[in-house]
Amino acid sequence: MTTLATAPRTQTQRTVLRERGQHEVFCGLTGIVWLHRKIQDAFFLVVGSRTCAHLLQSAAGVMIFAEPRFATAVIDERDLAGLADANDELDRVVGELLDRRPDIKLLFLVGSCPSEVIKLDLSRAASRLGERHGPAIRVLSYSGSGIETTFTQGEDACLEALVTAMQPTEKAPPAASGPDQLLVVGALADVVEDQFRRMLEDIGIANVAFLPPRRNSGLPTVGPGTRYLLAQPFLGQTAAALERRGATRIDALFPLGVEGTSAWLHAAARAFGISPDTVERVIRAPAARARAALDKWRSELEGKTIFFFPDSQLEIPLARMLSRELGLVPLEIGTPYLHRDHLEHELALLPASAILSEGQDVDRQLDRCRDAAPDLTVCGLGLANPLEREGFTTKWSIELLFTPIQGFEQAADLAALFARPLDRRTALKV
Repeated sequence: MTTLATAPRTQTQRTVLRERGQHEVFCGLTGIVWLHRKIQDAFFLVVGSRTCAHLLQSAAGVMIFAEPRFATAVIDERDLAGLADANDELDRVVGELLDRRPDIKLLFLVGSCPSEVIKLDLSRAASRLGERHGPAIRVLSYSGSGIETTFTQGEDACLEALVTAMQPTEKAPPAASGPDQLLVVGALADVVEDQFRRMLEDIGIANVAFLPPRRNSGLPTVGPGTRYLLAQPFLGQTAAALERRGATRIDALFPLGVEGTSAWLHAAARAFGISPDTVERVIRAPAARARAALDKWRSELEGKTIFFFPDSQLEIPLARMLSRELGLVPLEIGTPYLHRDHLEHELALLPASAILSEGQDVDRQLDRCRDAAPDLTVCGLGLANPLEREGFTTKWSIELLFTPIQGFEQAADLAALFARPLDRRTALKV
């Protein structure tokens, strides 16, 4: 099914191609691969099938030499036959896990898509286990089911669960004093988080917290004095949960490239009453370095066409950055879900010639991709190999979640991710 609709509240009033049909995407369990590295004392226990276990083992194969902080409580034949009480079995597995791993301070019970798992009330199980093992260990739950989520929405569901555990601020600040806390929301590589913290503090924002925190003990408070800034565009549920707790969103571009990072930092400063001149003084040197580093890649990428299949929800800010700072030409920008409020400023900066699509009918989109014959196609792993076989040059969208790409210092690394597939194709033709 394909319908046309006009996206409201954007300066360009863009026409959006809405598609509802067959789609392909990783499930939300994939988010565990980067989240378990970010929250250093957390453990992710997937309640699922052997397929779930194989997915995580394959996606996180780099952890072979370290004891990972994720596992799967496998639903097997005994459970399916009703010979065991699922809740008793879960309690037993959790008890054994915590006895073996005393370093765990935060345990996530992660639901998956088998019908026997869907029948379990994991939120009640988390509450029960939290009472049993707390307060030293916090137990939370969320769904990573591929039926319900794209793979980045697994992070959204995880952070939403963390919001429910955040303590309220003691009291709202007086209206005249302005906000008392900036909360940066979205999993960032530690090096990127450290860079942003330094710049924000240099700008004059002293009370900066990050969600998710690196450790359970660092979970920040939240309340009417909290202003939050999204670092990722796929955190709609988390944003709604923060606003229910009294926090206010700072509207901004996302921090990809020089333009996005500069606008993101300026937006934070405005919310705290800090002058643009102060921001410019802080960002002048790193922004100049980033522009110089991007110049090398622009000469290689400028004029190349690019086609985005809907996968990560990063597609719109990526298309904005690649087109405006590197000269790539987006032919179609597909995204699984278009959150218009969060992406309003991004939409206004997209090239008018690009098709913007929401949702997916994979066969129709494959036909459009073949007709467009782009120089580079950004897609999930399920489509990449077949498209490569047809002669297309592809970029795995999931790699953009494993790689630090936000901020000034990472702008050239982001550009390189899109140049390498084209370089590989050129080398293969030689």
